[in-house]
Amino acid sequence: MARIIGGIAASHTPTIGFAYDRDSRNDPVWAPIFEQFGHLSAWLEARRPDVLLLIYNDHVTSFFFDHYSAFALGIGAEWRVADEGGGARALPPIAGHPQLAAHIGQSLVADEFDMSFFQHKPLDHGCFSPLSMLTRHDPWPARLVPLQMGVLQSPVPRARRFLKLGHALRRAIESYPEDLRVAIVATGGLSHQVHGERAGFNNPDWDARFMDLFERDPERLADMTLAEFASLGGFEGAEVVMWLAMRGALPAQVACRHRGYYLPSMTGIATAVYEVADTAPDAAIAERHREHMARETRGVEALPGTYPFTLEGSVRTYRINDYLHRMIEPAHRQAFLADPEASFEAAGLSPEERDLIRRRDWRGLIHYGAIFFGLEKLGAVVGVSNLHIYAAMRGETLEAFQKTRNTKALYSVAPAEKQR
Repeated sequence: MARIIGGIAASHTPTIGFAYDRDSRNDPVWAPIFEQFGHLSAWLEARRPDVLLLIYNDHVTSFFFDHYSAFALGIGAEWRVADEGGGARALPPIAGHPQLAAHIGQSLVADEFDMSFFQHKPLDHGCFSPLSMLTRHDPWPARLVPLQMGVLQSPVPRARRFLKLGHALRRAIESYPEDLRVAIVATGGLSHQVHGERAGFNNPDWDARFMDLFERDPERLADMTLAEFASLGGFEGAEVVMWLAMRGALPAQVACRHRGYYLPSMTGIATAVYEVADTAPDAAIAERHREHMARETRGVEALPGTYPFTLEGSVRTYRINDYLHRMIEPAHRQAFLADPEASFEAAGLSPEERDLIRRRDWRGLIHYGAIFFGLEKLGAVVGVSNLHIYAAMRGETLEAFQKTRNTKALYSVAPAEKQR
């Protein structure tokens, strides 16, 4: 089974990436950052985790306020560096672990955390600023599962909710059946404020007190309000509530192998390593948790002709579902209608995916892993009603299917004037 080998805490200020990209390790202004992160990278090199579960917040780069979630788990197969306005940093993509991520996602939902899930989004400095310092990347020696926290738009979950999320993360990871070594990385903070007349606020005394409590009494931090965190550490510094998710994933007793602090400019840059006893999870407890995870969908597999759309399926069939979803874009559907083969090529569809769409193999598309509501959009573009698609699912003619309905109505999601 998977096990958590320890936790790393690190600030994610852009200055960390700035210092790394300019190789400023010999500059006295930046040298303390390299020294601090050297302890973290040495620990990772010695302990060699297979996966880093990295807790961070995006800075209105890949996550905007058209859809903003409290907890968003990355389930993708690869993670690229985001362009934050001046071009992306010259770092290679890092591999994800979709199987572990899907297991964690299912476990968190079973534990009543209302998660959102993402893939094919680049990650900004909240992730890659510390990550570039933590480990080599030629190639990256571990896979990454990112967990993005929505802490920029109020309301934000209570601090205790982050701690409880950490407890749930531990149950999720320790019930994963593959033998993996997982390190939990928490990023953000420490004290800082970057907006308003209070911009430039720092509180090193609180930063030290926070790190004391984080190690020895996280329950006290969990009882604090967002306003208290903001008062003591600056409004943006209140993002340190994210650290509690890492702390909750660790046992009560941890060994602090490193702790450092440096305040060069706007943000208190902190680093820490918390090690736990390397003991195997209890197999019976893990099995009970897997049973708990499976409760809501147990029996669905016995329903004939029923194919639930899962996180694993979402990753595996992202390309074709993205192609079908983009039928909502006028330019995309016009390109498809004008030259389907060129449209398939531009989207990089596989030969099997192209064939399924060419033949309008509605049932085959479902078996392949396309979600029905993408098929519905394709039907609207090519002039096929929902009823035709439903009939094809059952291997029937439209006439035979309509005999099972109360009326013979035809409809689709296309505007009425475009429906045949």
